Amino acid sequence: KKNVKDWILLAAQKAVKMGITTVHDAWQDRTIVESIQELIQENKLPLRCYGMLAGNDQSLLNDFFKNGHYKNEYLTIRSVKAFIDGALGSRGAALHEPYCDDTNNCGLILISKEDFRNLAQLCYKNNYQLNTHAIGDRANREILDLYERVFKENSSMGEKLRFRVEHAQHVHPSDVPRFGALGVIASVQGIHCVSDGPWIPSRLGEMRTRRTSYPWRDLIDSGALIVNGTDVPVEKISPLASFAASVTRTMNNGELFYPAQKMSRSEAIKSYTINNAYAAFEESEKGSLEVGKLADIAILSDNILDISDDRLSTVKVEMTILGGRIVYSPG
Repeated sequence: KKNVKDWILLAAQKAVKMGITTVHDAWQDRTIVESIQELIQENKLPLRCYGMLAGNDQSLLNDFFKNGHYKNEYLTIRSVKAFIDGALGSRGAALHEPYCDDTNNCGLILISKEDFRNLAQLCYKNNYQLNTHAIGDRANREILDLYERVFKENSSMGEKLRFRVEHAQHVHPSDVPRFGALGVIASVQGIHCVSDGPWIPSRLGEMRTRRTSYPWRDLIDSGALIVNGTDVPVEKISPLASFAASVTRTMNNGELFYPAQKMSRSEAIKSYTINNAYAAFEESEKGSLEVGKLADIAILSDNILDISDDRLSTVKVEMTILGGRIVYSPG
């Protein structure tokens, strides 16, 4: 456990250097939870954490479900993480139609509908949020279908449960408006778009890429709430790099990835602040600069709402403040 605590502390220190005051940690087993709790007791954790319990550990889930939500100043646990498919790069994302470069393969479904429904019902019964990894268009549809089924069976509205789809990378156009209609949160990572963009057409073809890949504009316009992240360590932890990707969709090769789907500066800011707070049921205490909320603040070298696109990559974090206490300053 000592190694785990050291790794967590190193990651947290890197995060605050990037201006991050709260992380959403999307897979926590018992060792991780206990290590974070010990760091808090030792007064060493420099940020706050919204933890998602490992959905395949029934013993861990039972322990938390019987005690309700867990919350203190630094750690909140009231959600569960699940997986339905793999990744597009490895051709594991579940698709309606075969991969263009592997025509006998439509990807992987990693959990049966019945097992997933049971998990979703368990989360509903215990008032725990369910956050499901879904990348391919088939995976996103199946998750929306299963969420909708649970909502209807329990006569509940999605806005109350705030269930999330983690990634929501490739979504069939007919499923895009279902996020807003069902009250399902689209938890995206802007940086994925620009790092994966150059090779996505080789997997999906140009037409399917244009119709389904990273449809942020369509999601927002149809009423969906988008939250943003980096999926570290798959990508670098910098929220500024992900913000730039969200508002420019400039790929690593310098070309634009279907820029009609980009977010506005204001939308991207909200996706990283108040929307993320809402997605963690914490919008009343963080996510915006208001009297009565926590003084969790990042001070930047430039105003990212109005500088030119080409200057976004030069913005630096000047200070990170947690609860009014400076936890990072270059000096």
